[in-house]
Amino acid sequence: MLRGISPLLSPDLLALLSRMGHGDELVLADAHFPAESFNARVLRADGIRIAPLIDAILPLWVLDPYVADPIVMMAPVEGDALDAAVVASYRAAIERHEPGAPATRFLPRFDFYDRTRSAFAVVLTGETAKYGNIILKKGVIPVA
Repeated sequence: MLRGISPLLSPDLLALLSRMGHGDELVLADAHFPAESFNARVLRADGIRIAPLIDAILPLWVLDPYVADPIVMMAPVEGDALDAAVVASYRAAIERHEPGAPATRFLPRFDFYDRTRSAFAVVLTGETAKYGNIILKKGVIPVA
């Protein structure tokens, strides 16, 4: 346990976040996501929902301010619906740490999968919300 670090962040996840450079993307995937089919670097965070995980990660690094879409979610397939409460909970967590962050971009399912292939890593969570997947792009950490 470390002081000032969320207990939701395992030592492996902390190491992964530390190894990421600016412009690297992190996929926070729901429990249904076929993570190992799309990325070789998969870390498990079973039982942890994505909104609290965003709340734990964003105090440690910033979203990339130099791109139009540092926040990307999977769009629902035609005929399905995205749970607005899930999107709102993610946005609330993001806004707590990055007020005025760019709008969330929604990518069709297979485009999201393509982007996952080039992501730095996938964290497979305990999120059970359908289409609960999100990609966060890391920015440059300012020197204090």
